[in-house]
Amino acid sequence: MQPGDRVGVCVSGGADSVALLHLLIELREKLGIVLSAVHFNHQLRGKSSDGDEKFVAKLAAKHGLPVHVGRENVAAKAKREKANLEDTARRARYGFFAQLVEEEKLTRLAVAHTADDQAETVLAHILRGTGLAGLGGIHPTSSHVVRPLLQIRRSDLRTYLRQRKQIWREDATNRDTGRMRARIRKKLIPLLEKQFQPAVVEHLATLAEGAREDEAFLDNLAAKRASAVVQANAATASVRVEDLLHSHAEPGSSTAWTAVQKRILRLIVEAVKPRGGQLNADHVQSILDLAAHGENGKFLPLPGGVEVRRDHNTLVFRATPDAFTKKKTSQRPKEFEQHIDFSGSEAVVEVPCLACVFRFRVIDWPPNRRETSVTGPVLDRHALCLPLVLRSWLPGDQFRPSGHRKAHKLKRLLNEKRISRWEREGWPVLTSAGVVVWARGFSVATEFAANERTRVGILIVEEKIP
Repeated sequence: MQPGDRVGVCVSGGADSVALLHLLIELREKLGIVLSAVHFNHQLRGKSSDGDEKFVAKLAAKHGLPVHVGRENVAAKAKREKANLEDTARRARYGFFAQLVEEEKLTRLAVAHTADDQAETVLAHILRGTGLAGLGGIHPTSSHVVRPLLQIRRSDLRTYLRQRKQIWREDATNRDTGRMRARIRKKLIPLLEKQFQPAVVEHLATLAEGAREDEAFLDNLAAKRASAVVQANAATASVRVEDLLHSHAEPGSSTAWTAVQKRILRLIVEAVKPRGGQLNADHVQSILDLAAHGENGKFLPLPGGVEVRRDHNTLVFRATPDAFTKKKTSQRPKEFEQHIDFSGSEAVVEVPCLACVFRFRVIDWPPNRRETSVTGPVLDRHALCLPLVLRSWLPGDQFRPSGHRKAHKLKRLLNEKRISRWEREGWPVLTSAGVVVWARGFSVATEFAANERTRVGILIVEEKIP
């Protein structure tokens, strides 16, 4: 927190958040900050939830502080989204916090997570299965959110409030041991403190701090390496297998470099994925196995609507075709077929699934080609037969581009050009009476190409839709 910050203290009504509010009231002049109270009503406990809201409003008024209140029926939202209740509540709450900052009502939000919360989080992550990032637990700062109490025990805050004769409200759900977090709080930590290590909470907090430091170092190293080896555009990201697997560390330290490789993969998926979903350790290892031993063309589905494919010596990541829709479709996502009408001097065919427009322009074609500045594939108009159709390529398509002695399957030609299986989805071809006369990236088929006898040509121009 910096002097001049407008800090909203997130007050649920519980002891920890009430203590945080009092502590910052005592420190606000020294810190040079402007305080307000923030409360989010999840509407999960009926009158009790409303009682918490009234308690916070009254407490803020007592100290002359403005209060920002947000409300949402979280249970209904979780049901609609078929999502976990606690996760939905957290997203709704932090979404409200972010809105306050976006609207410039606040510059910081102070949240009352304690050392006990940190210990519970680290233990929960360990029990579910975690890596170094999970051991880092709750971060002291995250964007506009600060957590000043992460080194303070919950019991000390209650002592502080009792000394000031300040009451607080208890949330009955915190005592529900049917929930994992409550079981850790009420059963596991007391057991560890009594029978194993009285300072277990402090030790777990120290572990989390060290894990965050190591994680930050490795993330920075991975980000620098990724910026050098990952090729990315709006739709895909790719990395050469050699660049991913090659260790730049000392000889014999390939195991240490694996930590960086895994982070690079997580960075790539995070950048490409169109929706929520987290990679676990098994997913990451499967990608590394694909890089080390996978066959060309093999692919893996990943969380978040992403898939990775081995394309020769490259791993290509992209959002799956159905990632943006709720239901999968059996139809090829980039399948199209459009007839071309040459009643005028130009035919325009828009292909939305490829985000491009094809223009077929009728042009004069002089015997001496040097007399024209036309660039692009040109067909002999009189060699064509109706119907003329622009469509996506199909397995079995064959044609003979100019310069080839015989016809080849388009699949083979695409392979020779190293066009990945993803890139070739919806690859456009032009047919004349069912015969392939042109395909993107290739010259016109020999028997349909403009030549010295051609008088009228058709120029093919492809333009991206802006």
